Amino acid sequence: MKEITRKKLMIFAGRSCPELGREIAGHLGLTLGEVELKTFSNGELYVRYQESVRGVDAFVIQTCSHPINLHIMELLLMIDALKRASAKRISAVVPYYGYSRQDKKTLAREPISAKLIADLLTAAGADRILTMDLHAGQIQGFFDGPVDHLTAVPLLASYISRNYFDDLVIVSPDAGRVKMAKKYSDYLSVPMAILHKRRPGHNVAEVLHVIGEVEGKKAVLVDDMIDTAGTLTSSAAALTERGAAEVYAVATHGIFSGQAYQRIDGSPLKEVVVTNTLPVPEQGRSPKVKTLSIASIFANTIASVFKDESVSELFGGDNQP
Repeated sequence: MKEITRKKLMIFAGRSCPELGREIAGHLGLTLGEVELKTFSNGELYVRYQESVRGVDAFVIQTCSHPINLHIMELLLMIDALKRASAKRISAVVPYYGYSRQDKKTLAREPISAKLIADLLTAAGADRILTMDLHAGQIQGFFDGPVDHLTAVPLLASYISRNYFDDLVIVSPDAGRVKMAKKYSDYLSVPMAILHKRRPGHNVAEVLHVIGEVEGKKAVLVDDMIDTAGTLTSSAAALTERGAAEVYAVATHGIFSGQAYQRIDGSPLKEVVVTNTLPVPEQGRSPKVKTLSIASIFANTIASVFKDESVSELFGGDNQP
């Protein structure tokens, strides 16, 4: 009897982003695999796959949204269950990588939480990680296996070029985002400015200087994430004070915790554009906030990984920081 080996692709989604999971699977012409996910009364989680996964190339889609620790634990259990059910290869698709801001020690006796998450994913059985716009590119080095670091910059830059037109200036909200701002500036062939700040505490920033020309221009703040929006709105106010005609903002990850929407509503910002790496519900959302889908980007990447083709070619080599 002649033995025939064929790879099979299966997509599963956790409870953090079922809509994104279905959208990604739809782009691939698939339906999500059946998996039972539930929470016991004491808070423990339960995972069981409802169909055979033996020998499959499995992709588990789970973003680190609120409640973040529950969703991370659920992802670990989903990976572990696949490993114990003899999946051939397990890829964790994590559009927003949790704890990414804790990638180094800034004070004594702190953890490096981003490294711990990487170790947990590896120990659970993940063979590969697919993620987008890490807060710090060096987080890729926390993994011993392959990491596909995708970017939403072309998607967001294309939106800027279609909707904000002329007299643009790309603005980096701090020194740490200069490299990302340079990508937008090069993509759009427009000038760049940089905000100089100091941070007296967590989620608190004060703008001290604006380096670059913003007077009379449409200023577009670019960042990898928007959390409480305190930094974003103070930056928008500083740009307006220095003569910017209009202020917009784009970011890959819209966390929007605490009073973020209220701050955005009360700020000079005309529009805030994020992607759906994190769910941004319509209910309660600021009318200034718009979301773009990254489902096709992840679908194309999953297809390339499954077929053992180059991922970098999808981005023209711009997917690495």
